[in-house]
Amino acid sequence: MKPNILKKTILVALWLCGTVVIAQNTIKEEYKLEKDIPYISADEKDTYRKERCKLDIYYPTDKKDFPVIVWFHGGGLEGGEKDIANELKNRGLAIVSVNYRLSPKAVNPAYIEDAAAAIAWTFNNIAAYGGSIKDIYISGHSAGGYLALMVGLDKSYLSKHGIDADNIKGLIPISGQTNTHYTIRKERGLPSGIPIVDEYAPLNKARAGVPPILLITGDRRFELTARYEENAHLEVILKSLGNKNVTLYELQGFDHGGVYAPGCLLMLDWIKKMSNK
Repeated sequence: MKPNILKKTILVALWLCGTVVIAQNTIKEEYKLEKDIPYISADEKDTYRKERCKLDIYYPTDKKDFPVIVWFHGGGLEGGEKDIANELKNRGLAIVSVNYRLSPKAVNPAYIEDAAAAIAWTFNNIAAYGGSIKDIYISGHSAGGYLALMVGLDKSYLSKHGIDADNIKGLIPISGQTNTHYTIRKERGLPSGIPIVDEYAPLNKARAGVPPILLITGDRRFELTARYEENAHLEVILKSLGNKNVTLYELQGFDHGGVYAPGCLLMLDWIKKMSNK
């Protein structure tokens, strides 16, 4: 194991142990869950979009100006449902958990456009729930991580809603793809094992001045093919463009699904540090 990876692994392990102790001593707060809130216009005529484009909000009711995580579920852009991860509950922040249209019933870029609409809704409405519009983070696992990166790096999607992507406080993809997503290749009838980097690849949209980014993957030995390497590539490219606040963690011993829980805990620690700046 390389020294820098070993160091990060030890730090994550120690931090996770500390998190359990801290959680046991956390003062209990009151939280509320509101489900199935539409984030698109009521005039939408696409019945499938009206069915899928809803979100849940889990938030503390006894405080104000708390951080907000917009969370996109995984499922290869072909499946999955919004939920609130147990690791993210009772942590003093809000979770906006989003459903979006899925392939093949919808095709690219429908799900990216839905992700942008949900983020824009959050910027425009979260203050009414007590959340801070200056403290909004975009995250997700697997396909959800891909969506977080696409909307955060390609500013065109949010600009259609009058939102500057640079106002996002941080991007935190957990095991997200940084090449063009394999489902998009599938929609085009292209081989699944051959990478493509085009306008629908976060790598293609790397630029200077991006929000702070925390990249998290599982162990390269157990992850999906080249998932760690794709994230390492994005890290290098972003830093070469002058972005200093870009960090990649490879969580040793965890596969693609297993990295979900420790990734959420690592994200919470990073958000706590970012929110105090």
